[in-house]
Amino acid sequence: MTALFHTIFFQPIFNILIWLYGILPYKDIGISIILLTLIVKVITYPLALLQIKQQREMQELQPKIEEIRKRLKDDQDAQAKELMELYKKEKVNPAAGCWPLLVQIPIFIALYQALNVGLKAGGYGDLYAFVPTPTSIQTIFIGLFDLTKPNYVLAVLAGLVQFFQTKHILKPPAATITQPPADVSNASGAKDESMAAMMNKQMMYVMPLMTVFIGISLPGGLTLYWLVMSALTLAQQVYVVRRMPPKIEPQLK
Repeated sequence: MTALFHTIFFQPIFNILIWLYGILPYKDIGISIILLTLIVKVITYPLALLQIKQQREMQELQPKIEEIRKRLKDDQDAQAKELMELYKKEKVNPAAGCWPLLVQIPIFIALYQALNVGLKAGGYGDLYAFVPTPTSIQTIFIGLFDLTKPNYVLAVLAGLVQFFQTKHILKPPAATITQPPADVSNASGAKDESMAAMMNKQMMYVMPLMTVFIGISLPGGLTLYWLVMSALTLAQQVYVVRRMPPKIEPQLK
């Protein structure tokens, strides 16, 4: 398994990173990491697009989901069956939002190994034959940050961007203007914020704090990658959400 990960993830990530560094007129591993992040973002764009759409659609379904959970709270089997029928009818997959994160994990680990092992003296044995071996690597990003060491500034910036990214995907109108069915309009789950939405709002604060906490213990190159990836995801969210108006169901009388 280790050898498979090394071949499929570490070597390609490491080689792309060194290749980008070699072709840049201004030698800076930080710029190489940013370009690598752009490449990864382009490759994972369809998955991220699916995640954004699923998140918004799940928000719009919250009044109906909460009504089902409250109505069938004593019958878990019936509740699960009705929820599955709702997801099938609305063509929503609650698990779809996990895929972009799952894809990021091996890339993140591979980049961590590249920064901790590959960039050290004698660590170029994993380069492909067509990738020139650099004489040295400039690890000081824009002349300020050593990306092989933890960096508090980049960690805080990554946390802030992730906060705004989560805040944006949770903001109205998606979950707040969708009118619930008339027969459940008086249910507390249709009027109040759903439990899932409340948990999402808590995650809006918890996840950025975790990003900062973890970021200050990892090499700055990893934090830079996460910062740029979060910024690109935020930009993608803004673009996609503006082109995807919420489904407003007419309120029956």
